[in-house]
Amino acid sequence: MTAAGVGTMSSAMTRLRARSTTPAQARRPGATDCGSGTVLTVGLALVLLMLLAALLLLAQAAIGASRAATAADLGALAGADAARHIIIGEPCGVAEDIVVQHHAVMVSCIVGGPDGEIVEVRTRVILAGPWGAATGHSRAGPPPNTATAPWRHAGAR
Repeated sequence: MTAAGVGTMSSAMTRLRARSTTPAQARRPGATDCGSGTVLTVGLALVLLMLLAALLLLAQAAIGASRAATAADLGALAGADAARHIIIGEPCGVAEDIVVQHHAVMVSCIVGGPDGEIVEVRTRVILAGPWGAATGHSRAGPPPNTATAPWRHAGAR
């Protein structure tokens, strides 16, 4: 090969290389964007997974609080029924049975009121994860005497 032939061949290869580059590579020699879409997609997926995990933790806390409140409500209602002798049993014992059936722990039970017919129950549900425990509180008893109720207006019948 002659010197002229080598020059022609190298200029042909240069033109071939110039055609194989993308416009972005032609504008910025040596810089490529290869893999940046993958990194962006992985980063976005991780952010979405973290948001989903936070949402699930909040949902778990809300469900635990609801379970604790439901156990307290039903325990207080059952205890009030026992206090009024509608069902058989000691009010706090009946309330505790109901609370345990709802996978909660009874923290306290107070029977009070003028006739001993009002039952106040406090419950706790242990939650998994960082939340600790959810608590519930409820009072139940007979309806108030509407003739002596403090919210009754003086002119109402």
